[in-house]
Amino acid sequence: MLAAATALAGLTIDSVRTYAVALPTVRSFGVSGGAVAVAGRPSIRVLVKVTADGLTGWGEATPIPAWTYETAESIVTTVDRYLAPAVVGRPAWDLDGVTAAFDRAVNRGFTIGAPLAKCAVDVALHDLLGRALGVPVGVLWGQRRRETIELGWIVSGQTAAEVADAVAEGRALGYRAFKVKVGLHSEAEDAAVVRAVREAAPEGALWVDANQAYTVDAALRMARRLADLDLTAFEQPLPANDIAGLRRLREASPVPVALDESLRHPSDLATFVKLDAVDVAIAKVQRSGGLTLSRRLCALAEDAGVRLMGSGLTDSDLGLAASVHLFAAYGIDTPVDLNGRQFLESSYATGTTVEIKNGVAQVPTGPGLGVEVDESVVRELAVDVLRG
Repeated sequence: MLAAATALAGLTIDSVRTYAVALPTVRSFGVSGGAVAVAGRPSIRVLVKVTADGLTGWGEATPIPAWTYETAESIVTTVDRYLAPAVVGRPAWDLDGVTAAFDRAVNRGFTIGAPLAKCAVDVALHDLLGRALGVPVGVLWGQRRRETIELGWIVSGQTAAEVADAVAEGRALGYRAFKVKVGLHSEAEDAAVVRAVREAAPEGALWVDANQAYTVDAALRMARRLADLDLTAFEQPLPANDIAGLRRLREASPVPVALDESLRHPSDLATFVKLDAVDVAIAKVQRSGGLTLSRRLCALAEDAGVRLMGSGLTDSDLGLAASVHLFAAYGIDTPVDLNGRQFLESSYATGTTVEIKNGVAQVPTGPGLGVEVDESVVRELAVDVLRG
């Protein structure tokens, strides 16, 4: 172990390379801002490979312009032209220093700048460090409170009449928890969809996510419509920066209000805690710029007595594994939205990867993230997103 630690101390980042890959899309998926995945159209994910003294780590960014401002093109150029030059030559173990270098290269602005691009590099470094020591990420942190994470099945875009089939599909695969995307229809139809899910899964955990779709008054009406359905949470009903509105809603809502898009940087959560404006904090690796800042956010929530839930960005298996490690480290015991397997195939993960059975993900025990990436497949899947 001493020899491994000595080797780790000497690891220097040699290169950072991006690959935009086209992954097969299994199902269509939408949020209130627009389409996330379209069946028959490849889903683009940006994989990042970091090398240090012959060792390799992989990370992922999930461009969803309907959810946040970063695109595949912006992620590739941000990593290649700004983040990579800022960290090449730095010690691979210095995650805090890398985070500071990222902020000098692409500043935070109001909260955090280019979180998806920064996340891909940060996660790749975690993967590399775990592989350097031959341990999974949780062991690298000295923190893993759970061995499994329960996942939720996503219901998105269906009408109330179609919901039973969507729920039955998830239940047939062993899922017992369901998340419903709202803000896609009228208030009455949104409420009818959620009620139909509850009727189809009367015993399952259930929560709704508006992805910033409502005003305060509309969100409060919706919360009251759903108050008798035993919801775990009402996720991000208002625009991310409507702090006053979220505080007002939290005080009046009969359903716990969870914040996702509002919590980019740990300092955002600190603001909501100071203003007594948050019931539940959503941990999301890509939104918060990677595992380094996500751990800070989770620790702050825990210390402030704010309940933690987990979510993802329709990640492929690299992002899925990073999230599972984070949620296990902080003992998140409610179902989480890690829906990548529901909507796309991680064709590059041809060996060991995250095992999911009956809607439950096993925390990987292999080194690093625990996902074996076939680089030859990555190269085959790669597309040039910058070509006009």
